[in-house]
Amino acid sequence: MKKLSLCLLLSFIIATAFRSTACTNFICSRGASIDGSTMITYAADSHTRYGQLRYHRGGDHAAGEMVRLFNYGSLRFQIEIPQVAHTYNVAGFINEHQFAMGETTWGGISPLDKGNATGIDYGNLIYLALQRAKNCREAIKVMAELVETYGYSDGGESFSLADPNEVWIFEITSKGDEKGAVWVARRVPDGYVCGHANQARITTFPQMRKESYKSIDSRNLKHIFRPEVECVYASDMIKFARTKGLFNGKDEEFSFADVFNPLTFSGLRACEARVYAMFNKVSSEMKQYEPFAMGDKSAPRLPLWIKPDRKLGVLDVMELMRDHFEGTPMDMNGDVGAGPFHCPYRWRPMDFTVNGKKYVHERAISTQQTGFSFVAQCRGWLPDKLGGIIWFGVDDTYSTVYCPLFCGLTQVPVCFEEGNGSMAEYSETAAFWLFNRVSNFCYLRYDSMIVDVRRVQKELERDFVQIVEQVSRQYENYDDQRMVAAINKTSNRCADQMMRRWTDLDRLLLMKYIDGNIKKVENGKIKTTETGVVTGLKQPPYPEWFYKQIVDDHGTVLEVKE
Repeated sequence: MKKLSLCLLLSFIIATAFRSTACTNFICSRGASIDGSTMITYAADSHTRYGQLRYHRGGDHAAGEMVRLFNYGSLRFQIEIPQVAHTYNVAGFINEHQFAMGETTWGGISPLDKGNATGIDYGNLIYLALQRAKNCREAIKVMAELVETYGYSDGGESFSLADPNEVWIFEITSKGDEKGAVWVARRVPDGYVCGHANQARITTFPQMRKESYKSIDSRNLKHIFRPEVECVYASDMIKFARTKGLFNGKDEEFSFADVFNPLTFSGLRACEARVYAMFNKVSSEMKQYEPFAMGDKSAPRLPLWIKPDRKLGVLDVMELMRDHFEGTPMDMNGDVGAGPFHCPYRWRPMDFTVNGKKYVHERAISTQQTGFSFVAQCRGWLPDKLGGIIWFGVDDTYSTVYCPLFCGLTQVPVCFEEGNGSMAEYSETAAFWLFNRVSNFCYLRYDSMIVDVRRVQKELERDFVQIVEQVSRQYENYDDQRMVAAINKTSNRCADQMMRRWTDLDRLLLMKYIDGNIKKVENGKIKTTETGVVTGLKQPPYPEWFYKQIVDDHGTVLEVKE
C-alpha cells in the first residue's frame, strides 16, 4: 500500500506510543451459535466509567421537538438536533426490537482523530441508532445520514451491530476539519465470528459494481435493505483519502484499516492480541497468527472473521470475555509481575523503561478498570421484547456475573439503576461497588480466592441460563402487557438473587482470608469446633522462587545465624 504522507505518519507515530487502550467486542453470527441466536459482547474498560445501565423510554414525539446531545465522555452539551416521530425503548445497548450495539475506540491518525468541530460523538451515535433503528441495516442508514447531516465529532471507532438475523462490523473516522465522516460496514458471514479491540480491522472490501448489489456506496443506501447487500461504505472515502495524501494506489487496493489506522506495535500487542485471544479459544488454527498478535507486523495478519471449530452457546461467549492470555507466551499468570499469588493484573501505566529499554505490560481482555460489560443475545424465534437479552455485568469480566435483563423491560433493577452511586459516590445497593469490593480483595491473594469467586459465578450464570430458557417457553404466548410485567419481574428477581449471593460471598471471603490465613469452609460456613473455635486454619508458604528472590535481594539481613 502507498499511503501516508510523511507529516501525518510522524504525527501518528508520536500520538500512538504504547497506549492504555480500552474496550473489547466479540461478534457471533446466527450460524455460529448453538441455538441460532446472534450475539455481540462489549467491555467498557475505562478507569472513570461507572457500571450502570442507561435506560431510554421510547414513545411518540411532537413535531418540532429537539434532542439535546451531551458528549458521552465529558458530559458537556454538544449539539441539538430534531427528534424523530417515534423512538424505541433502550435498555443499555439493546432496544425493544432486539437490535444491539457495542464499540471500541481506535482514534486513528491526526488530525482525523479529533473529529469535526461540531457534530455527533460516537456515544450519542450509538444511542440515537438504538432509539431509531429496528435492525442492523436500519442503524447503518441512520448513522450514515446523521454524520452526513450534522457532522461527526470523534475519531476512529469500530461498532458491533446485531439483530436476530444478522451481525455487522461498522468502522468510522472523521474528516477532520471537513463536515461528515468516512466509514465502511460489512456483514459478518453466517457461521463466522468476528471481533475488534481498539484497532481498525476492515482492510480491503468489496466495492460497488454496476452488475451486483453485493456492495453499495452511500449514494445507494436505499438498496441497503436488499438481503444480498453485504458491504456499504461512504461514497467519497477513497477520493477523500487521495485528497489528503493518505492513499495513491488503485481503488481495489484501498484498505480502510491501513489508511486510517496503520498498524503499530501498540496496535498489535495491546489491541489485535485481544482479538487473537478470542479467536484462539474457538479455533485450533490460530497458532500461525501468534507472532502477529505479539507485535510482528511482517507475520500473517489476523483475519477479519473466522469459522469456529464448534458452535457457541451464551456461556461460551461469556467465557471469551474472560482471558489473561492463558496458554500463550503472553500469559499474565506466570511471570514475576504476577507476584507470589499469580495475580494476572498490572497497574497502569502499561509501558515502562529499564536501563534505557522500553517494555510493556500485557493488555488482556479481562482488566481491572472495566466499568461494565455485556453479552447481547438476539433470539429471533421469540417475540422481540422477550427474545432480546442483555446479559449485564459490572467490573472486571473475569470476576463479574452476567445477569439476564430482557430487552423489553421497563424497570431497571436497583443495583444497575442509573444514578445509584457513581465513581465518586459509594452506594451499598450498587452492584458496581459490591463487585469491585470482591475483585479488589481477590487481587491480594488471587490464585486461592479466585477459585471461590469463579465457583459462585458459574453457579449463578448456569442458573440464570436455565431460568431464561424456562421463562422464555412460559412467556412467549403472553400478550404485550402481561409479557412486560413478567420480564420485569424475572429480570429484577435475577438481579436480586445475584446481589444476595455476592454479598454472602463478599462476607465469606473476608472471614476466610484475613491476615494471610486460609480457613476451612464447610457448607458455606467457616469450620469451627463444637465450642465455636475456628479449626482447620492453614498458612500456606510463599512459592520457592519468591523466597529465592527475597534472599537474593535482602538475604544478608534476613539470614539466620547460629
